[in-house]
Amino acid sequence: MENRLKELRAERGWSQSYLAEQLDVSRQTVISLERGKYDPSLPLAFKISNVFSQPIEAIFKPDSE
Repeated sequence: MENRLKELRAERGWSQSYLAEQLDVSRQTVISLERGKYDPSLPLAFKISNVFSQPIEAIFKPDSE
């Protein structure tokens, strides 16, 4: 799954640590999400959506085939 986490985080000037705190996850989880190595659970996807005030579909996209 592709995502815009790194872009959205950078637009706000947030560190990975700050985003991790907002999501109540580890910094390593944020790194894995940004690199596309980890797909979030549905509850985490909703948290991310809420933190960025954007719909899930605006943040996450299925992999291009």
